[in-house]
Amino acid sequence: MPDLSLIILSAGNSTRFGSKAKKQWLRIDATPLWQFVAKRFTDQHQFADVIITAGTKEISYMKKHSNHTFIVGGSSRQESLKNALDLVNTSHVIVTDVARACIPNEMIKRIINSRNQADIIVPYLSVSDTVVYKDETIDRDEVRLIQTPQLSKTSVLKKALEQKEIFTDDSSAVKSIGGTVFYEKGSIKAKKITRYDDLNALECLSAPNNNTFVGTGFDVHQFCENKKMYLGGVEIESPFGFLAHSDGDVALHALIDALLGAIGAGDIGELFPDNDDTYKDLDSKVMLKEVVTFINEVGFEINNVDLTIMAQTPRLSTYKDEMRRVIASILKIEPIKVNIKATTTEKLGFVGRKEGVAVEAVSSLHYFNWKNI
Repeated sequence: MPDLSLIILSAGNSTRFGSKAKKQWLRIDATPLWQFVAKRFTDQHQFADVIITAGTKEISYMKKHSNHTFIVGGSSRQESLKNALDLVNTSHVIVTDVARACIPNEMIKRIINSRNQADIIVPYLSVSDTVVYKDETIDRDEVRLIQTPQLSKTSVLKKALEQKEIFTDDSSAVKSIGGTVFYEKGSIKAKKITRYDDLNALECLSAPNNNTFVGTGFDVHQFCENKKMYLGGVEIESPFGFLAHSDGDVALHALIDALLGAIGAGDIGELFPDNDDTYKDLDSKVMLKEVVTFINEVGFEINNVDLTIMAQTPRLSTYKDEMRRVIASILKIEPIKVNIKATTTEKLGFVGRKEGVAVEAVSSLHYFNWKNI
């Protein structure tokens, strides 16, 4: 196994990208961009470890996709890199940004082969146009546009990042402590995705496939006196509510499970554990909104949902349209794509005995098609 680790920085918020889906979660066919980048490296080169930084809310979901090593990133690129470096045990480390999705293999190979030339190996592009800095024309032959990945001696990079100063790239930090730099020719194909329009210049990225993903959810809650009843996001006139850690909206809870199931993200208890006082008496609409945001950020859009509410009491026929409108608004889809069915159980079971309510939900989703925007 080579004495070299790979770090992929993928914990950013994509604030400049201009899309409801984070760029690291754009699908290339069916593969998230962060995983696509990792595969381009590991298909051609061997690493002792592949370490990927992730957002706090996304790390569990990332772990469901692959067996790489994951670490929560920080509030900045530099903080994320420091977190990842704590896991590196090899003499050298190569660091890349997930936003550089189409780095040619030849460029990576040149960087790795130059590892003994200096403390850090840095790819660059020359400038062919005239360069003006502060109204003065400067020698363009002295100008370099710095790219990633950059390959460093691990001990040197760790020492460089111990400083309080914030650096825009690894080489700036290494140079600041007197480290040596070797500049290796980069590639115009290694363009960085910063804004949405940058995607058009990257030929290696194919559109997401048009698969449909289906999820189901089922939940039950027993009745509880002296509590308001909320069902489908709507307050129901009733002398009792639901026994639950949150407001007990069993319909929205089943729907959340259906949505999470469609994208393979576990269940409601993983996101909102019932032993966490943060969620005590929480409005389930808030929970659903958070789940929808997460679904959108990791690259999915909702097609439609269908709920079956099983209740002997209360009667729900007059509330169904309002439920549809409330749920559609939260899911950011048209009301016609939200179906609500209410039925009794013919006085059978705990529902029939008027002890509680059960809800079954089904959802269908598809990948966000960034090619169509």
